[in-house]
Formats: sequence, C-alpha cells, structure tokens
Amino acid sequence: MISLERGGLVRRVWELMVRRGAITPRSFAARKFRGFGAGSAICFPVGALFGERYITIGEGTIIGPFSAVSAGVSPEHELGDVEILKIGSNSLIGRGSSVVAHERVVIGDDVFTGPNIYVTDANHGYEDIDTPIGRQFAPSKPVHIGDGSWLGHGVVVLPGVTIGAHVVVGAGSVVTHDLPDRCVAVGNPATVIRRHDGQAWVDVDEL
Repeated sequence: MISLERGGLVRRVWELMVRRGAITPRSFAARKFRGFGAGSAICFPVGALFGERYITIGEGTIIGPFSAVSAGVSPEHELGDVEILKIGSNSLIGRGSSVVAHERVVIGDDVFTGPNIYVTDANHGYEDIDTPIGRQFAPSKPVHIGDGSWLGHGVVVLPGVTIGAHVVVGAGSVVTHDLPDRCVAVGNPATVIRRHDGQAWVDVDEL
C-alpha cells in the first residue's frame, strides 16, 4: 500500500511539473522568442532549446515533450536581427523531435508530424581528413515544409529540401530532394508514389 501511495504521489508531482513546466505565451520563457503565438505551447520536458530570439512560433501550435528546437550553432551564436526558424500556426510537432536551423527553416501552417522527426538546414563536411568531421560545417541550405503536410514517425528532412503543400511523407523516410504539392512520398531517399491530378489521387505509375 505504501509503495502504491508513493507511486501515486510521484505521478501527481510529475503531472504538476508537466503543466507548470510547459512554455506557453504567458511564460517568462516565451518572452525570449521572436514571436510566440496565442494558444501555442512547448511541452515539458523540453529538450535542447536555444536561439529563441531567432525563432517564431505561430498561434495554436504544439511542440511535443522531449523535443529540441534551436537556431544557430550555440546559445552564444549571434545572427543579427533576423528570423531563422519559423513554425506556423495550428501545427503539431511530435514528441522527441528535433528542428535545427542555422540559416532558414520554415514549417508552414497546419503541419502535423509523428514522433522523432528531424529537420535541419545544416550538415557536416568531411573533405579535410585531418580535421574531425564534427568540426567541419557544410554550407547551410534553407528548408521549407508546406502548409497542411504530414510527416510520419522518424522522418528526416535534410538541407536544401522544399516539401510542398498537402504532402504525406511516410514513416522512416529520408527526404533528400524537393517534393511537389499534393503527393505521397516514402523511402530512403523519399520517392513520390502517389500524386493528386486535380480530381483524384493516382499512383505514379498510372500517370
């Protein structure tokens, strides 16, 4: 009985931490952001979070727990008076996800994702064999994810990619090149398997 009571107490304390630890428009932490819309929240516990002054979050957007959101290479990175990362309104970023921006990442309105997605506009170089790869940075390439799209569990979006509007990206896919509006793409690299022809969804091999 004692162990059950202690377990219940732990759960109640955790629930309180989840409620109080979330970043909402009324939080002091929200003031650090370039913009933090009404009804939005970054759920507790929060993963890596820095560069808030370069990040805009629209209205009604939820970022799940254990997620990392960052702009720049470190908290001390000065980028000027610019917006580096924008997440639109009424979007949902699944738990355990990472959105890492160095130059420009835009996630549109009504974009939903499964857990553990990874989106970045930066990568490492490897050309200099005398320097650890982790210390070599390739040029950043902007990323854009269009309105109304869905990214399944574990999707990776790599630098320089534009995903169109109303696009489905299947779980576990790695997006290495642009995807057009109104399509379904799966695999590594993500390949379009269905598109909307203006009237109906059609398999690519039928087009």
